[in-house]
Amino acid sequence: MIDPSEPFGAMVTHALHILPFALAFVLPVVAIGGVVLYWVRRRSLTTTMTVLVLVPLVATLTGVLGISGFMFNTTLTTMSLVCLLVLLVTVPVALLLGRAIARRSVWEREARERERAAEASRRELVAWISHDLRTPLAGIRAMAEALADGVVSSPPEVAGYASRISGETNRLSGMVDDLFELSRITAGALQLTMSQVALREVVSDVLAAQVPVAQRKRVRVLANAATAPVVLGSDPELARVVRNLVSNAIRHTPPDGTVAVAVNVDGRDAVLAVDDGCGGIPDAELSRVFDVAFRGSSARTPSRTGEEQVGGGLGLAIAKGLVEAHRGRIDARNLGPGCRFEVRLPLASV
Repeated sequence: MIDPSEPFGAMVTHALHILPFALAFVLPVVAIGGVVLYWVRRRSLTTTMTVLVLVPLVATLTGVLGISGFMFNTTLTTMSLVCLLVLLVTVPVALLLGRAIARRSVWEREARERERAAEASRRELVAWISHDLRTPLAGIRAMAEALADGVVSSPPEVAGYASRISGETNRLSGMVDDLFELSRITAGALQLTMSQVALREVVSDVLAAQVPVAQRKRVRVLANAATAPVVLGSDPELARVVRNLVSNAIRHTPPDGTVAVAVNVDGRDAVLAVDDGCGGIPDAELSRVFDVAFRGSSARTPSRTGEEQVGGGLGLAIAKGLVEAHRGRIDARNLGPGCRFEVRLPLASV
């Protein structure tokens, strides 16, 4: 052992003499610690932090014991006790820090994934909406030029062009309204005027407006509302949810098919179910039906008749945002000849 009363030069000489023996005891412990760290590299961050704390402490204690020749005098006993106290303090701290860092790492990873998904969704939205906006604009421009140049002059043709221009304008207006509504939802600027709303009456009003559209397509609309649940919500937003789901079901149901709308109560939830005859949604697309600007591969081409207006793929995304704003849930699954969109909203009386 080094005597504190020794001259500095003697201390250095003594330390150099002890160094090889210290390394001989410490390096194996460090090597074993490195192997343990490599072995636990794929485990939790808490485990890694604990090993990082234990390795230097064990190496220090081993080196001291080895140099002292395992002769437990007062100094060695005191130092061993200090190392034990340090161990009792640092290991719990390492566990807490490891868990905190692990939670933060998971949160940051999830945040990055959400940001990447949002960015991809924004790019997809811009690409699809740009395409969908150009299509009616090009038609409006061509028909307006034809009217201005006198290419179309007979009253029936002029009336037909005016009707088509009006239809394309309505499509543009609908897409702009959807974009505005979606921006309010994603920006957290949606303000709901909450009151007790009879869900069956909302569904009845929406179906009264959608049935003529279904009849033009020869689609039957069946309604079943054995109960009259009352939910706490905003009437216009709930009507938009129902309208988006029903219009989407009618759009994807072939002629002579059936759309069934049911209102029921399940425990503490009011349940709205909309079944269509779309033939089912591919499994690869089922998890994306509520994504912004997502439309199935069969829905990319707008209808040429003008009767069936295909939106910008925002209807279901808006419906999901509005349902979640009401503290509800919405999901989709394949059922029978088509699929079912189901909305669950908390009852007002609960």
